Amino acid sequence: MSANPRDTGRKEGAFEREPARRVFAGELRECRYQFKDGEDEKSPTFVLLPTGERSNRIFLVGTLTEKQRQGEQNIFYRGRVVDPTGTFFIMAGSYQPEAMQQLAKVEAPAFVAVIGKPNLYQKPDGSVLVSVRVESITVVDKDTRDLWVLDAAECTLDRVDASKAGTAPDVIKAKEQYPTIDPAVFRKMAYDALAQIKI
Repeated sequence: MSANPRDTGRKEGAFEREPARRVFAGELRECRYQFKDGEDEKSPTFVLLPTGERSNRIFLVGTLTEKQRQGEQNIFYRGRVVDPTGTFFIMAGSYQPEAMQQLAKVEAPAFVAVIGKPNLYQKPDGSVLVSVRVESITVVDKDTRDLWVLDAAECTLDRVDASKAGTAPDVIKAKEQYPTIDPAVFRKMAYDALAQIKI
């Protein structure tokens, strides 16, 4: 997986992809704000992380605990991937046939690495569900999972530190959108996640 969480470059060319952020499930599930960057219909859509960084794509590693095939005409797969902080809900359908085939082949439980796009869905009761539309999913080993936890913790702590400065536009927007969330909770989350792995 070559996704570099420290990439800060914005989209320069039409085909250049946004960097995939390493984000814990515990932070992603708190996302409530999604926006487009630009007026063009092909402009990227981002979720705003509570720690003050926009994310168009994420890179996650965890345990695929369950998988379900759904639909008759339009077949798609849903799955749950667990990291030390919570659960990612993932899905892959006919719009990403390669990802759907990859997910179809994985037998739970298994450690998996996933690159995908986070999306927010408002449920009828007003609550928000965050899911990840899979671009690629690969079976990995425990060492890879543990290294991802280390990287995700480092990235989370960097974002928390950056949010303290509070000058970047996305940090300011996050403080407006998540006024009741103290970024310090994600610092504790990162350390708790680190405590669960043995390197």
